[in-house]
Amino acid sequence: MTTTEPLRPDVARELITLAEQSAGRRAQRVRNQLDAIQLGRGRHADHASAKVLRRILADHDCWPGHRLVGPDAARAAWSIALHSNDEPDFQRAAALLLRRAVQADDAPIQHWAHLHDRALINTGHNQEFGTQFLLDANGIELCPVREPNTLDPRRAGVGLPPVAVALEKVRHRLASMCGDGDSPTVLLAGAA
Repeated sequence: MTTTEPLRPDVARELITLAEQSAGRRAQRVRNQLDAIQLGRGRHADHASAKVLRRILADHDCWPGHRLVGPDAARAAWSIALHSNDEPDFQRAAALLLRRAVQADDAPIQHWAHLHDRALINTGHNQEFGTQFLLDANGIELCPVREPNTLDPRRAGVGLPPVAVALEKVRHRLASMCGDGDSPTVLLAGAA
């Protein structure tokens, strides 16, 4: 992947801003710092961010990868698509474009694995790479996985660590984000 100046720094700035705002809302949600109105506003903002990403995808007819927007904004685009949970059709379409970007060496395969898994989970299917976890009152658990006995080799094939290592990283990240108290039910992605 290249590290030269992106072709569209304006699009890069837009994506980064949207993703940073969304990340702040998600952190507050995990810490139970949002009331029902704020949760609704956050969902609306995530929907609006997905709409912006949908426009960018249509305008450029490709995933906003490293060449178009640079690595930070490509990660921001991935985060926006990953968190558009209310739009599974959009997630699937974005995952297809992201897969093409991976094949063109314009995006990390780990991003595709996470988005592919999230799209599968959000459409009622078992995930492929074990990147999606559920946080609820009982703690963190792995969302259902296709053929769990061969999960770690599939993860290795896309550059991901063993699932036990990923689960520990998610627990550590969550511990640093949460204080004491009850946690809401939240769909979490492992680190990418």
